[in-house]
Amino acid sequence: MIRRNSERTSFAKEMFGGPGVMKASQILNADEFCGKGRLFNHVVLEPGAGVGLHRHKNDFEVYYLLKGTATYNDNGKEVEVGPGDVMVCPDGEEHSIVNTGTTDVEIIALILFS
Repeated sequence: MIRRNSERTSFAKEMFGGPGVMKASQILNADEFCGKGRLFNHVVLEPGAGVGLHRHKNDFEVYYLLKGTATYNDNGKEVEVGPGDVMVCPDGEEHSIVNTGTTDVEIIALILFS
């Protein structure tokens, strides 16, 4: 299978009460995980935008930061993150992220079932 960039589903929405909107483009669609997960997206957060604090249940999420700088909340501990950093939110834990820089933040986000 090859999916061209122009064929990917994209959307923008507020996430978990975070500031601004998250822009996302699906790398895989939900039915393409063979029952192993539910999200594999390229995410863009404009300056000041973010994903609000939320807890994972029966799944875990990985962020791979491609571009920009952000503040990542890891179970209440805020940490500055940048290109090449990987953030993992295990099942039962919570996280959020906010673009604290002056350029767009780009992230690959993956959610797999526990």
